[in-house]
Parts: sequence; structure tokens; C-alpha cells
Amino acid sequence: MRAAWLGPLVVLAGVGALLMALDLPGRFIDRLIFQPTSGVDVRPEEVGVRGEEVFLATEDGVRVHAFYLSAPDATRALLFLHGNAGNASHRLPNAAELVRLGTHVLLMDYRGYGRSQGSPTERGVYADARAGLAHLVSARGIPESRVVLFGRSLGGAVAVDLAQDRDLAGVILESTFTSLSDMARAMLGPVQTLAQPLLRGRFDSLAKISSVRRPLLFFHGDRDGIVPLKFGRRLFEAAPEPKSFETIQGAGHNDTTLVGGRPYFERIRRFLDEIAPEGS
Repeated sequence: MRAAWLGPLVVLAGVGALLMALDLPGRFIDRLIFQPTSGVDVRPEEVGVRGEEVFLATEDGVRVHAFYLSAPDATRALLFLHGNAGNASHRLPNAAELVRLGTHVLLMDYRGYGRSQGSPTERGVYADARAGLAHLVSARGIPESRVVLFGRSLGGAVAVDLAQDRDLAGVILESTFTSLSDMARAMLGPVQTLAQPLLRGRFDSLAKISSVRRPLLFFHGDRDGIVPLKFGRRLFEAAPEPKSFETIQGAGHNDTTLVGGRPYFERIRRFLDEIAPEGS
């Protein structure tokens, strides 16, 4: 009986090794995580702000697209890192409100999104974020100490990775999670045990957050049906001080700005004024 099982097991092990060698499981996971759309669907002028489209070269030679939105007389900037679906232009209404708080905004399209080249991977989107920060510092002349990262949903994991051991002004994390493994447990239930070997260590903000030693502001809707509030709270509890957590009552995953309204944006303004005051 053992001999009858041995042959199929050897074949299965060989197929598994081949798949791992070709990184096919990783590519499959990437296709599940990243849901990009191409092109530009909204323009800065349609949301009432001055903006320009820029293309940045990443350290691995990928050309990525971004919108640079300028605020009159501002001396601070915000790097906006969006979630897993759509493209950067879909976030222009949100970014326009942030510009009105008195900060320049660089709104990134990850590789494979919008008008960017390439295909998204975890390592790749981290490189894209580094290119965005480098652009603000080198091309726009904004000191790193006056740059704030804004990471929403998956972009929160990108922001945490970028913020490690950086001399940034601060970091805003909205509707984000602890790790991809935790997300699988929440969404897949018992089935997640089959996926865990492929997910372990991926987008693991919980393992990195202790290295983010800059002021942190968290937002999370208490009705978030995609990233449970408990994940945002758990990441917050693991983060070093100074930090603050704002629960948006009645908000889900994609309506935080709508439900939060002016108090939401005023909270961001206070945070910006505390960590990167104008005139300093």
C-alpha cells in the first residue's frame, strides 16, 4: 500500500518543486492581490486642482506614472499610495482635498497601473514607492523630513515598508492590515491553511511597524467588511509612539472620506500642522 502511494507522491512533490522554481504560485497570488486598470479616467483640472503628469524611473528600470498636485506656497508634501484596485486617477478627488490642506501631493500609479509600465509585484510596488519619495526630494526639493506618507488599504503596507528607519515627517495609515496571512485567515476561513505557505511573510506590516519611528495617524471604519477593524487596531497597538487611532463610525472600506466628512480632513490637517508646520 505504501509503495502504491509513493509514485504519485514523488510526482506531486516534483511538480510542486517545479512550480515553486518558476514562481508560478507567487505570480498567481500577485494576480489575486493586484487588480489594476489602465489609462487615466479623471484629470486634475476636473477636481479643481493644479496638477501635472510625471513619469519616474525606478531603481529596476521601470517607468511609472504619477500625478504631482501642487499647493500654493506649500513647503511640505504627501506621497499618496493607493489600494490594490483601479488606478491613481480614481483617487484624484481624495488627493484634491488633501492639497487644499496646504500640502503638495504626489499620487502614484504602481507599475502595471494607469499609465505605468510593467506588472505589479510586492517587491516592485515597494520600489515604485521609493521612486516617488526620491522624486519629491530630488526633483521637487522637499526635504524627506517634510514628506508625509499616506497609505490606504494595500498602500498602507507599502507605506510601512517605505517608512522603516526613514527620517520622514510622519505616516498616515488608513483601512490597512497586519499581513496578507491575516487577511487570508479572515477571508478564507479553514481553507486558508492551504494558502498559508504561499502567503507567509507577504505584505507583513506587523513585522515592520516597530521600525517606523515617526508620528503615526491611523484611520479605520468600524464597518469595514474588507479589512476588519481589528487588524487596524492590532497594527496600531504594535506601532511605537507617537501614534493616534481614529475610528470612523459608520464607515466601510471605501467610503471613509465620505462618511468622515470635514472632521476627517480637519484631523489630517491638525496632524500635518503638528509634524510639518508651514513656515518652519
